[in-house]
Amino acid sequence: MTRPLKIAVADDEPDMREYFEKILPHMGHEVVAVCEDGKQLVEQAQATHPDLIITDIKMPKLDGIEAANIIAAECPLPVILVSGYLDPELIRRAEDDHVLAYLVKPIKRNDLEASIAIAMRRFEQFQQLRSESTNLAQAYEDRRLIERAKSALMKLGNLDEQSAFVRLQKIAIQKQLRLVDVARSVLLTAEVIAPPASIPPASRLS
Repeated sequence: MTRPLKIAVADDEPDMREYFEKILPHMGHEVVAVCEDGKQLVEQAQATHPDLIITDIKMPKLDGIEAANIIAAECPLPVILVSGYLDPELIRRAEDDHVLAYLVKPIKRNDLEASIAIAMRRFEQFQQLRSESTNLAQAYEDRRLIERAKSALMKLGNLDEQSAFVRLQKIAIQKQLRLVDVARSVLLTAEVIAPPASIPPASRLS
């Protein structure tokens, strides 16, 4: 179960704001800010310091992706984006590291709970990478590398995401290596034993 979180929400639709205000406390979380547009979300995030942001994409003044980018530039936070429909262009814009989940309206409680759990787990993994890296730019690159190594292990070992990540961690501890170095080795091995189309070549990851 996800620990209780302070959550800032933003949506230009009153019924969605009301939904988040009601459902999130029932899930054990605290709603610390309820915003109508992206500009307000930026201001409230700076004032309330939430653990997580849930924001609609298309809003007045600033859209949710623009607001998330501004917030992340000052203080990285996990972000769940919400949209009325699945748009490939929006997904492409949302591929930054702080955007960790994408929900399509109408939002069911089970889907919301799962997205929050996934977003927080991935953000914690990213924070671990930041502590291992000498700078933030390297942390972003390391995270992408580890995500690809996890995917390779999931395909080759028929593992779920968490099991693949735990396996990477165990190897790193046993070999006294950084997690990113283990990921690089996994991808090099996978490139040799798997069909070329199924695993991204490690040579393209730098």
